[in-house]
Amino acid sequence: MKHAAIVAVSGFTSEVGKTTLMCDLLRAFPGWEAIKMTRGHYRSCGKDPHTCCVSHLLSDQPVIRSGREQTYAFGKDTGRYWDAGAANVHWVIVTDAQVEQGIKQALECVFAPGVFIEGNSFLDFIPADFVVMVSRASGGKLKGSARRALAYSSAIYLSNASAEGSDGQNQFAVWGKESGADKLIGDLPIYTQENLPELIARLQRMDLSANPSARLIGETGRTRGLPN
Repeated sequence: MKHAAIVAVSGFTSEVGKTTLMCDLLRAFPGWEAIKMTRGHYRSCGKDPHTCCVSHLLSDQPVIRSGREQTYAFGKDTGRYWDAGAANVHWVIVTDAQVEQGIKQALECVFAPGVFIEGNSFLDFIPADFVVMVSRASGGKLKGSARRALAYSSAIYLSNASAEGSDGQNQFAVWGKESGADKLIGDLPIYTQENLPELIARLQRMDLSANPSARLIGETGRTRGLPN
């Protein structure tokens, strides 16, 4: 039985442009599905327990919402996936302890040839065929899950490098050297909005119908947890 190809869209931090890239990729891969991973915390999402938008949805088991009726909301990430042409959208709402169970259950709901998954933490539990790590040109502080996800990453995408002009990639390189993150990034290829078609073409060239474990060495550039 063939399983869906998995392309992860991860990020250095929140509000870095992951959803925009997800939508760009969905438009380039008609028929693919999308998964949104949301981790919530019981009464611990800030000083005010009511500030967490999903705390009231948490359960003793992962919550999986699928289909347009359950996941479409205009302007929300899942709604944007639909508007970009996703064949189906699955919203996974979990606590930290439920991430593994939640992502595995969500993948069982995927029937398309491939699926884009937005998030970081699930990469600790399942192999992805290709992992795009999204950052601003200025880099910034890496959250813990992003540091771990970098070990599995296949490419970096600078979401605002075009806006920064020709200095965008140079700015990122300087940040990497000064922060020490360049040791984690290594020689990963770096893409921007300007050369997004090259990233899309690379994904389209991949043999995404093969066994995932056979693709972790070679096209993705890294094995799980090991540098190039």
